[in-house]
Amino acid sequence: MMHSMTGFGRAEHATSTLAARVEASSVNRKQGEIVVQLPRAYAELEAEIRKMALGKLSRGRVNIAIQIEQSDTASDQIRINTKRARALEAAFTELSDAIDRPIQATSADFLRTPEILHFDQESASVEEAREAVIPAVNDALDSMIAMRASEGQHLHDDTEARLSSLEHIAEQISSHAPAVVTHYREQLHRRLSEAGLEIDLNDERLLKEIGLFAERCDISEEITRLHSHFTKFREYLGKDEPVGRPLDFLCQELNREFNTIGSKAHDATLAQLIVNAKTELEKVREQVQNVE
Repeated sequence: MMHSMTGFGRAEHATSTLAARVEASSVNRKQGEIVVQLPRAYAELEAEIRKMALGKLSRGRVNIAIQIEQSDTASDQIRINTKRARALEAAFTELSDAIDRPIQATSADFLRTPEILHFDQESASVEEAREAVIPAVNDALDSMIAMRASEGQHLHDDTEARLSSLEHIAEQISSHAPAVVTHYREQLHRRLSEAGLEIDLNDERLLKEIGLFAERCDISEEITRLHSHFTKFREYLGKDEPVGRPLDFLCQELNREFNTIGSKAHDATLAQLIVNAKTELEKVREQVQNVE
């Protein structure tokens, strides 16, 4: 199945101590590129996450954003800065002596003073984080890949339809090509007649000139190669593997053959068919560049 390089996936996984939330998104890139956004305390998990992603994807820039929080069942601890609390109490005692009347610090004074009471979340080890993060990353990547597959099916259908259109144009070119030489022979004879040069159609000089023109206009090799490329293109469309690179190469080869035919056209109808083919081929290339 053809896959797009554009997708998005989200997943969560929680253990008894941690909850991991992961968002995975991907966009076009010629190579595989993985960017992991992970809390610094768990940075050593990045290599494993990158390896996991590259095992599932071959092309595209993938951004994996990870948030790690204490789960609802995890307990918090309160840390008391006793030194700062005693300093606050001493300040009130000194103030009482200064104004000759007793002033005592209340609970509100201790709560308002920064860093006297501090809530510490239980620190989690890298292994504990791994138990929460890896399943969430795996599920987010699978969700993103499912979206890439769905988008890839649309790309497949559109590309196949445009390929059929190109094949039809190639058949029109092949059918019209012999008429180009016939038209040239008639046109050449008419010009000679208008110039007062009555030359028999079987005259050796005339036949030689027509033969040289026919040789210059011969596109049989290009038509054969076009059909070969079309066959290969459809073969890749049917494969269940990444085919973006070979399809992009075939688009270049098809463009090369149409350009060659255009340079040999010497005919308005053929020239218009080539314009139509290149317009359709450009749309195919736009689609193929988003294929994994």
